[in-house]
Amino acid sequence: MLDQDVITYVENLIPVSSPYVKQMEEFAKQHEVPIMEKVGIEVLLLLLSMQQPKRIFEIGTAIGYSSIRMATHLPQTQIVTVELDEERYHQANKHIHELGLENRIKTFLGDALSISEEVKQYGPFDALFIDATKAKYKKFFALYEPMLAEDGIIYSDNVLFKGTVARDRSELKTRRQRTLVRKLDEYNQMLSTLEGYKTTIIPVGDGIAVTKKMK
Repeated sequence: MLDQDVITYVENLIPVSSPYVKQMEEFAKQHEVPIMEKVGIEVLLLLLSMQQPKRIFEIGTAIGYSSIRMATHLPQTQIVTVELDEERYHQANKHIHELGLENRIKTFLGDALSISEEVKQYGPFDALFIDATKAKYKKFFALYEPMLAEDGIIYSDNVLFKGTVARDRSELKTRRQRTLVRKLDEYNQMLSTLEGYKTTIIPVGDGIAVTKKMK
């Protein structure tokens, strides 16, 4: 992972967010809502701008930060997103409505592992963005990969998990942490050897895996 001085330097080069987005960032910080780190979201938006997906499915809406950033950056793109936490789901809908994006962002409340049939109606998807419960990444991938378009790309956030996947797990304090890191490592190993796909892990933010479906 990058040195903090380097991260701060790069963050200072990023143009100032719109007042509404900055307000969402402050809210997330104050209420400890996990949203993508500044450099990470900028890299994701750049990759998406090069791909120009027509449809994106996001697992992990939280307060709608990533969905809104993607929608405003890609004005021709439709986004479907699912959130497990009811309070965050309502917060996301509030933000989406206030920005007038309800016609381009479809939100679902529930477990992504339980609503695939409803989501399927909106596919196939040119991009999948996985940013929810880390221990379930392999299950999310297995369930929604078949809904990916022929030239689709899967973006997975937090795959380096503060660099812990590369360290000795015995140093982690709890069994839950060790299990989570083990499952993330297994996910990364799976992506790196998955037939028919090419994966690159970009060590920015908390680590973004970019998995491209090959012809």
